[in-house]
Amino acid sequence: MTQMNLLLISGSLRGGSYNRKLVIEAAGFFDGNPVMADLDLPLYNGDVEDRTGVPAKVQLLRDQIAAADAVAISTPEYNQSLSDVLKNALDWVSRVDGNPWADKPVAIMSAAAGRSGGARAQYALRLSLNPFQPRLLTGPEVMIARPDGEFDAKGQLTGELYRDALSALMAKLKAETSCVALMAA
Repeated sequence: MTQMNLLLISGSLRGGSYNRKLVIEAAGFFDGNPVMADLDLPLYNGDVEDRTGVPAKVQLLRDQIAAADAVAISTPEYNQSLSDVLKNALDWVSRVDGNPWADKPVAIMSAAAGRSGGARAQYALRLSLNPFQPRLLTGPEVMIARPDGEFDAKGQLTGELYRDALSALMAKLKAETSCVALMAA
C-alpha cells in the first residue's frame, strides 16, 4: 500500500504555536505524507465572494482536504471555543462546491493554557465539523494542558502520557483511513 496523505491543520497562525507543534508531532505517529495547511485566509465576507469569488488560497485548502486520506486538526482554545482562524477556514471551505470533508477520517487535538487543555475548543470544533459529515474520531482525547512545559526546545512532546495518547489517536486515525480506503476499493 502506498503512503497515505495526511493534511495537518493548526488553528493557530503563529509559527511557534503549541498547536502547530502538536499536529506536527502527530504526523510522526502516522507514517504518511504530511502536508501543512495554510489558514492565513481573508475573513469570510459574502460581498467579497460575490465580487471576486472564492480566493485561490481557499480553493487550495479545499483541494488539500479533498486530496488527503486523513486530516489531523489541532486547535487552541480562545474564550472557551475554537480559534477564529479555524472557524473562518471552515466557513470559507463550506462556500466551495462539493464537500471535501464527507466521510474523511479526522482526528482532533488541542493544546491550551488552561488545565482542561482545550476541551471546550474541541467540543466547539466537533459542532462546527458536524454539518460536513466527516468520520470524526471520538478518541482517545488528546488535550495538552499548560503546553509551555510539555514540549522540549525542538518542539517535541515530552510527557509520556500525552505521547501515548497521541500515538493511540494517530494509530486509530490510520486504521480508520485504511478501512475507508478498503471500502472505496
